[in-house]
Amino acid sequence: MTGRLYGVGVGPGDPSLMTVRAVDLVRGADVVAYHCARHGRSHARSIVAQYLGTQTEEQLTYPVTTEQTDDYQGRLDAFYAEAAARLAAHLDAGRDVVVIAEGDPFFYGSYMHLHKRLADRFPTEVVPGVTSVSAAAASLGRPLVERDEVLTVLPGTLPPDELAARLADTDAAAVMKLGRTFTGVRAALATSGRLDEAFYVERASTETERTAALADVDPGTVPYFSVGIVPSRVHADTTPAARAETAEVIAGRTPGEVVVVGLGPGARDRLTPEAAAALAWADDVVGYATYTARVPPNPRQRVHASDNKVESERAAFALDLARSGHRVAVVSSGDPGVFAMASAVVEVAADDYPDVPVRVVPGVSAAQAVAARVGAPLGHDYAMISLSDRLKPWEVVERRLAAVADADMAMALYNPGSRSRTWQVEAARDLLLKYRDPSTPVIVGRDVDGPEESVRVVRLADLVPGEVDMRTLLIVGSSSTRWPATGTVYTPRRHG
Repeated sequence: MTGRLYGVGVGPGDPSLMTVRAVDLVRGADVVAYHCARHGRSHARSIVAQYLGTQTEEQLTYPVTTEQTDDYQGRLDAFYAEAAARLAAHLDAGRDVVVIAEGDPFFYGSYMHLHKRLADRFPTEVVPGVTSVSAAAASLGRPLVERDEVLTVLPGTLPPDELAARLADTDAAAVMKLGRTFTGVRAALATSGRLDEAFYVERASTETERTAALADVDPGTVPYFSVGIVPSRVHADTTPAARAETAEVIAGRTPGEVVVVGLGPGARDRLTPEAAAALAWADDVVGYATYTARVPPNPRQRVHASDNKVESERAAFALDLARSGHRVAVVSSGDPGVFAMASAVVEVAADDYPDVPVRVVPGVSAAQAVAARVGAPLGHDYAMISLSDRLKPWEVVERRLAAVADADMAMALYNPGSRSRTWQVEAARDLLLKYRDPSTPVIVGRDVDGPEESVRVVRLADLVPGEVDMRTLLIVGSSSTRWPATGTVYTPRRHG
């Protein structure tokens, strides 16, 4: 029995954009083959490197790439014939062969030349992948085509005059194979009158991705793994800038909407799909500068960052934008309904903007994130209390701490300290010691999911106020909370 040949698209560069089918095939292959130039480096191999182990690797080295030669096509034909023979030997021996290709195997991919030589002799499957064109449009945040528009995909190797004619005769375009062809492509865009509409995307989806207006790009910096995009013309009429020009017309129509979005404690993988969709939907992003910096850049959006102590003003600004027709995302760390922006936006809207729709998208709270690091300290009834006395008197904070402590509930303490509030943690600790055993476990979680994360457990009596700041959250256990030698902390579901 012969082996099976697979042509597998591995996407534009980010390994997480590989399909599940592609990952499974690469992991289970007997042989993984990939194309490369004489330097030996392979973009496709770098994408799948984490899935390689005991597979036999076949490096298919091109005899020529962009060099000038008298018999370019003849040398390539001989190369593909030899490469097909090498892979056929594996297939005849019963080994499954996976040929990996950047993007999609049948979209300007070298795999197709092997497919034509082997598919009639061996069982074959082609696995599609995300193309560089799709990845580039996603990076730009601009639709390629809408409604009845026509998208034309062009190789940059076409003569500039033919490129210009095709560019002038289409709604939207993607120009592949840049590198040394870039100067001619730019000239064709200028001739066709499309240069001002064109964007440049280099190594889309990777850490070295670069986007720019194509007219501004230095030809000497353009690699082969880049693409020119002339996006949808319909979309140009629906950008925030275009709407701003017609604000007077919009003002008398149905308003936009404000969505208050919880970003979670910090890590991208804690952002919910609903929150990610709300961020992508928005025209404007409003929030405290530290939090807006966590929102992935989108050239379609405007970001309005502000100081941390202007919640009501920030809410009113967002609601004004929505009233003029904008779709606005107000961002908060953690869950927006827990000592965050949801309350401020809803309150201001209820008083002054009853005509503007407001909805709230929840997020993973800081209390949940800190609790999860050590086990289940919030496994029974618990309370959330802010130690900040900026919006309520400290006497109120004391009464609530005492009430929760007397009720023997665990508690999560937010906003424990700051540069201007240095005594509240000590006061809270001393009050709680009147109700709790000195050995009660306290979880001290600082910058959870951030670069300076620190989570530790101390006895209530050993809590050092000077080690607690605004980026810290405290969880104080109840009399039932357990702190076994394993280091986990949990509060049983049954009290007593």
